[in-house]
Amino acid sequence: MEEEFIINKLRNEETRHYGFNLLMKAYQERVYWHVRKMVIDHEDADDITQEVFVKIWSKIDQFRGDSSLFTWVYRIATNQCLNFLKKKKRRSFFSLNDHTQELENKLEANPLISGDEIQIKLQKAIIKLPEKQRLVFNMKYYDELKFDEIAEITKTSVGALKASYHHAVKKIEEFVSEH
Repeated sequence: MEEEFIINKLRNEETRHYGFNLLMKAYQERVYWHVRKMVIDHEDADDITQEVFVKIWSKIDQFRGDSSLFTWVYRIATNQCLNFLKKKKRRSFFSLNDHTQELENKLEANPLISGDEIQIKLQKAIIKLPEKQRLVFNMKYYDELKFDEIAEITKTSVGALKASYHHAVKKIEEFVSEH
């Protein structure tokens, strides 16, 4: 579905609901998995995904078209996800290590995450990354986005993103080789 078609339908009061349905079909699954890789827990990812689309619905008139619709949607999803993680850390009395352990426990208990030993090690290594590095790694490795797309989504320079990705890869390699 062409983005311009979806945008036109969203901006027209008579076709707004239809446009929103098209938007959901086009991006809901990708947004969910983007968020899920950061928060691990299905219920949290589901809630955040709903919040993302509620925000899109309420802010569609503010979409200027400076970026693609996909980029704008991913930026909203990324910000919602990072805000959720910040709030969760503030609300909890966990240290960073306890928070990481909580995510690892959710990862291990999750029936949807399966794989061989190396895949589980990779997921545990990713969880241990700082949030920004984890975000950049997931977007580059799993979502296969280009650095310039990630830069537009995160409002970060390409150089900083490449450095974050490089550091993330090194930390993951180190974790996997040690465990």
